[in-house]
Amino acid sequence: MFTKINTVALTGLDGNIIEIQTDISNGIVAFDIIGLPDTTVKEARDRAKSSIKNCGCEYPKKRITMNLAPASLKKEGSGFDLAITLSILDASKQIDISDREEAVFLGELALDGTVKPIRGILPMVISAYEHGIKRCFVPYDNADEAAVIEGIDIYPVKTLNDVIDHYDGIRPISPFTTNIDNFATSAALSLCDMREVKGQEQAKRAIEVGASGLHNILMSGPAGTGKSMIAKRVGTILPDMTFDEMLEVTKLHSIAGTLPERTPLITTRPFRSPHHTVSANALSGGGSIPRPGELSLAHHGVLFLDELPEFRRDTLEVLRQPLEDGIITISRVNATLSYPCNIMLIAAMNPCPCGNRNNPNRVCTCTPAQVQRYRSKISAPLLDRIDIQIEVPAVDYDDLSKIADGDTSAQIKERVNKARAIQLERYKNDNITANSQLTASMLDKYCALGDAESKLLKSAFDRLGLSARAHSKILKVARTIADLDGSDDIKTAHIAEAIQYRNFDRIGY
Repeated sequence: MFTKINTVALTGLDGNIIEIQTDISNGIVAFDIIGLPDTTVKEARDRAKSSIKNCGCEYPKKRITMNLAPASLKKEGSGFDLAITLSILDASKQIDISDREEAVFLGELALDGTVKPIRGILPMVISAYEHGIKRCFVPYDNADEAAVIEGIDIYPVKTLNDVIDHYDGIRPISPFTTNIDNFATSAALSLCDMREVKGQEQAKRAIEVGASGLHNILMSGPAGTGKSMIAKRVGTILPDMTFDEMLEVTKLHSIAGTLPERTPLITTRPFRSPHHTVSANALSGGGSIPRPGELSLAHHGVLFLDELPEFRRDTLEVLRQPLEDGIITISRVNATLSYPCNIMLIAAMNPCPCGNRNNPNRVCTCTPAQVQRYRSKISAPLLDRIDIQIEVPAVDYDDLSKIADGDTSAQIKERVNKARAIQLERYKNDNITANSQLTASMLDKYCALGDAESKLLKSAFDRLGLSARAHSKILKVARTIADLDGSDDIKTAHIAEAIQYRNFDRIGY
């Protein structure tokens, strides 16, 4: 007997409908799976056999030939188990899957028939919906995540018997619905407030500018000046995520297996802070089956690299292309995949190995050679890609002893939202959302300067020996400062402030 049912395979962020074709015939008892299955998929033969027996059904003692079509696509993972097992039961006439053309089946099986959760449910369900599938049977523990997508019925199953009873009419499964408002990501960042940072007004202003235009920031200063404290509060002033951004971020975390429990949809911007011992592969993504790395897991959020010079040089160089393009491509023997990484990079570093240089209250013990060697761990091309570079000086006792009276995160976020709204309206036909994403051709259109502004920028360009990339970074930052100021035109004051944020160019870092 021949039958076919559907499941989904992931290739990067994209899903492909897989048709499981099963033929049961007389002959030597065997079970062959063809169609480029990996080892995990081949092991589904044993999980299917045990599940069928332990659920009270009969495993057919015949020749079973199963093809996973299209045969040219590599099949990986344990998410095919449920579909493979149901295909055998359907082909052997033990159940009748009457809606096989309109349904997909996803899930891993334990030997007793329990349906276990799998990674990547959200992009799988999205793919099924885009291919016109109307029903999706998923593991019970993945139901909240799957039900985020409207327009497709989600049927949660705990065991293989649940599906069997559903199609036998004994105990039909009801479609599952969820209210994403009840599962909003609870972030510790919400307990922080920028007002808690005492002093450091310039640094807080730079962070506000960076958040408004999605600009990368590097803070340098003595140990204990509040660099990490400021960075960890950036999430409290970033604009709220759109639903499309939530879906993109959740898909990446679902594939990586980092989606928080009972969180069907990530509703707050990610904040990733890998340790300086992180490898280049962990930062960029990879593995024999390429998975998203820290860069992609910070998509639409913040990637914070503390103690920047302590990272390995080859690890830092991974950042160069993704910071420019907002996407990272991973090439492996099995596949070449691309993951989005539209991030706001925030980095912090000490000015020297001991951390006391430029601190009026402590003595630096580093030699000039040690300082130079320490700073040279960050290449000039990488520095050039960081829009805002600022010094964070030591804090005076008078500032620390004051009662916090600066702007709250909510007040700063209101200004950031206004500036970002201006950008969204301005670039609604250009397929970008922030000033940092302006291309060379767009700079001429949106960052035109008057005579005085051009003269000031030319003077800085010649005096500081700026690169062409640094020139465009200044224009983009100045455009953001003008947006915060509510100005349609970039003025001299905006250019001057943007030049001040190229701190390492100014001091010959």
